[in-house]
Amino acid sequence: MERLLVLIGTAVGGWIGWMIGEPFGMFAAIVGSMVGTGAGLYYGRKIMREYF
Repeated sequence: MERLLVLIGTAVGGWIGWMIGEPFGMFAAIVGSMVGTGAGLYYGRKIMREYF
């Protein structure tokens, strides 16, 4: 279950980061995606530990 939540969190976080950075150029989109992926990883694991 933890792996599924982490997978979903990283995918959604990366997508959100890409959408935020895209208007500013390709490099900003890539950096935003990396930051979003990291945040998704962190919060996916945190949700798993606290609620499951």
